[in-house]
Amino acid sequence: MPLQSDALVVRAADRYYAIPLVQIERVVRINPEKLYDYYQSNDATLNFEDNDYRVRYLNEILSGNKLNELVVNTNTSLPVIIIKNRTGQNIALQVDQIAGSRIEVVVKPLGQQFSNLSGISAATIMGDGSVMLILDLIALMRNAPVLKEVASSTGSKHRRLESQSTVMVVDDSVTVRKVTSRFLERQGYKVAVAKDGVDAIEILQETIPDLILLDIEMPRMDGFEVAIQIRHNKRLQHIPIIMITSRTGEKHRERALEIGVNDYMGKPFQENELLNKIQTLLGEEVSLTHEG
Repeated sequence: MPLQSDALVVRAADRYYAIPLVQIERVVRINPEKLYDYYQSNDATLNFEDNDYRVRYLNEILSGNKLNELVVNTNTSLPVIIIKNRTGQNIALQVDQIAGSRIEVVVKPLGQQFSNLSGISAATIMGDGSVMLILDLIALMRNAPVLKEVASSTGSKHRRLESQSTVMVVDDSVTVRKVTSRFLERQGYKVAVAKDGVDAIEILQETIPDLILLDIEMPRMDGFEVAIQIRHNKRLQHIPIIMITSRTGEKHRERALEIGVNDYMGKPFQENELLNKIQTLLGEEVSLTHEG
């Protein structure tokens, strides 16, 4: 007979996980700027409530993605789970959201392919039939330093994209990304690609391109939201943005320009027109290189 356990549902990026209540001492909320500064520093612990805690960010442990700098600009505090730990060390796990109050889950053992994953103890079937992983917080935190090194090496790959004349292409269409990237590479540009707005914001934590080509209609976060976040971020707000979209109506164009987009083009774009706009915004000489 499957075991039953009381758990808390949390969100990390766009995924949800269950945490057994027996592992949780309590949940506190902390200013995002304080957390961001701590993650950027070399400090071993973060002090709050008159105690020092070793804090880790769940999404960074699981996927290598650090706390989004743009979250710091919001007024919303972030949830930090204080973990029950018999070793005497104060440890805590930051998540993006407490997504569900106390729930009762039916614990099912993991299949053999997941049995070697440290920090994942079991799984549960949700009401809609989806599978939610159940975390083992002690094992997860013990494994965090190793995973952090892996994440750092992944981040260095993004940083290698940073150079003169890097153009970021943000579009949910694989075809548009490929066609646009090949065209730009033929003109001598380095290209960074993002499959949607959320992906773009994550890449912008590691890479500052010289210019962004931005679609409007995308899942998870549309182009307007991306442009707003960029224009309200001191580190990114200088980047020129050309919005390229099938939404060619005056209403959308006006909204884009109000946000601070530098130029606006309809799809499908003319290559020479796009290149002229890019080179104008980057202060380069206008020339079109044709493939031989």
